[in-house]
Amino acid sequence: MTLRAASEKENRQEGRALHPVDREIAVRFDSVSFSYGNVPVLEDTSFHIHQGEFVALVGPNGSGKTTILRLLLGLEQPASGSVELFGVRAASGKKSSGWQSRLGYVPQQPPSDQSFPITVRDVVKMGLLRRFGRYASRDISAVDAAMEQAGVGELSGRSYRALSGGQRRRVLVARALAACPEVFILDEPTANMDSESEHQLFETLGNLKGKTTILIVTHDTDFVSALTDRVLCLGMDGNKRRAIVQHRIAATEQSGRHGDIAISEARVLHGENFPADDCYE
Repeated sequence: MTLRAASEKENRQEGRALHPVDREIAVRFDSVSFSYGNVPVLEDTSFHIHQGEFVALVGPNGSGKTTILRLLLGLEQPASGSVELFGVRAASGKKSSGWQSRLGYVPQQPPSDQSFPITVRDVVKMGLLRRFGRYASRDISAVDAAMEQAGVGELSGRSYRALSGGQRRRVLVARALAACPEVFILDEPTANMDSESEHQLFETLGNLKGKTTILIVTHDTDFVSALTDRVLCLGMDGNKRRAIVQHRIAATEQSGRHGDIAISEARVLHGENFPADDCYE
């Protein structure tokens, strides 16, 4: 047993929570390059995310944020380099099912087929099928817990297609949580979201922080500052077409509470050679 493994075991035995940076690496991009045709999108891009860490991925439109999500979800394969989830390299096709079952994903645009009648509970059940390939009556508690966690329990019997955009996104959060994902991925989670849904999402993610690895793609600077541990800013850097620049979060004294979640006044510290505006345009 390594010293680090021994230390982790000791912390678990004594009930001490590990800081995310002391935990194993959940997501690793190692010298990843990717192109659409002859257009390079990522070149020699590397970063990692620790288990239990809450990380925001920001950058201007066209910088490669969506490509990173597609690579992580196993929908694309890198031209060179590797993408790993808990030390296992990404696979494509049928081989990716085991990989994808460890991920929870909430898309930016909630799908809706107006001709297909389906309830909120039915949508959340789909998360169990993605992870376990089945749904049994004994799993009902997981569905109920996920809906309560996402704040959509009272919507259980309502038609999914009749919900607002913000409500649908919260239902998709519940669907992802029902499968108990090890890595939770959200694409622009607050875009076009009403204030009530944004408040509930903030509380849900705040309760998950430190327990589940979370990666969000966002332009919402307030959201970034209030919840995330680190910011990965994707953009131009020297001779590299696309590069990840890391920024830490600087927190001051606690300034308020959002629901039951204590938040601190925080700001993103940017490198001197990387203007802040480049991250969010």
